[in-house]
Amino acid sequence: MDKIRNLSNKIRNLSLRKTILLYMTVSLICSFSLSAWISVLAFHTQMSIWRRYMDYDKYFELINAGGMEYMTGIVRPSSSEMTPHERHVNELCDFLETYSVFVLSMTGSCVTVFLFYRNKLKHPIAELELASQNIAQNNLCFHITYENEDEMGRLCREFEQMRAQLYENNIRLWRSLEEERALRAAISHDLRSPLSVLKGYHEMLTDYLPDETIDVKRAMEMLAECGKQLDRMDAFVETMRKLSSLEKRELLPNEITAEQLHADLLAECHILEKEAGRQITLQAAPTANVFRGDREIILEVTENLLSNALRHAKKEVTLTISVTRSECRICVTDDGNGFPDNTGDVTKAFYQQNARDSLKHAGMGMYISRLYCEKHGGRLLIGNQKQSGASVTAIFCRIA
Repeated sequence: MDKIRNLSNKIRNLSLRKTILLYMTVSLICSFSLSAWISVLAFHTQMSIWRRYMDYDKYFELINAGGMEYMTGIVRPSSSEMTPHERHVNELCDFLETYSVFVLSMTGSCVTVFLFYRNKLKHPIAELELASQNIAQNNLCFHITYENEDEMGRLCREFEQMRAQLYENNIRLWRSLEEERALRAAISHDLRSPLSVLKGYHEMLTDYLPDETIDVKRAMEMLAECGKQLDRMDAFVETMRKLSSLEKRELLPNEITAEQLHADLLAECHILEKEAGRQITLQAAPTANVFRGDREIILEVTENLLSNALRHAKKEVTLTISVTRSECRICVTDDGNGFPDNTGDVTKAFYQQNARDSLKHAGMGMYISRLYCEKHGGRLLIGNQKQSGASVTAIFCRIA
């Protein structure tokens, strides 16, 4: 049984040229053998008919008179002497003796072509036609299953490789477009906070400077803070200009203390709470620990969390800073309605909780925050408080 199976596999995997040669050889052998057998059968059938009209007395007389030196044959009787049935059979035998080789050879050739097409071409051609239709319809989620080792098998495997490469290229292109879209949204999103601070200081200086209700020292402090925000925007734009995706942003380690973060965020909190009409409580436990991390990324994540909390808070948002040598934690809580049950969706790109959200923000804040936390070796923890309101904790791990 195994030998038969192995032989069948060898025949199935023969090249097209060897296969057609094998089919034609078998066909011709069978055709010639069958035609010879039919000719012999037709000859004997004719002889049996002719013997019925033979004059046996004259036949034996000729045999006895001629002896061994002569061969005596049976004479073909006249058609008029035969019955209609015998006449038709006799004519059929004449036809078979003359044309059986030609007829059977042509028939065998046609059968050979049919079998060759069915066994070697039909399946792979159907696979390739279906594959071409799917590719034309931009559907690449299919596979070519023809696996013979002949030329059609190699063609199908090459077509399958082409399909897989096209599928991979489409996935790569789709990811590239998504990364570019996310990068554009991230740039516009992260520029919003510094612009809000600059806008707030501009309004304050415009309102208070003309009537001199603000002293020069305070005005200079505001201008210095505006300079810091402009420097941040300039550094951020220059960094993003060199990026093709958010994941490729490099970390720039700095030594950071809780007091520094408190000072950096204090001025921004005043502007953001004035713009949102809600109160921000900033808490930073004093400590001598020095954390090493990317200051700009930590500030960007904190601003994103603050903006999100202020958008959903009713009256108050609390920002807590905790710094150790190995870890920096930024916890933002609000007194709003909290997150929905599917908190995993909150950190997806372009997440909108409802249709009205798209008019207020791009839905990138939590996504960027999670991405930057993970890039910093940490994570973003999302949950709800026991009473009411949301709680988000950004954890950053120390980098070298």
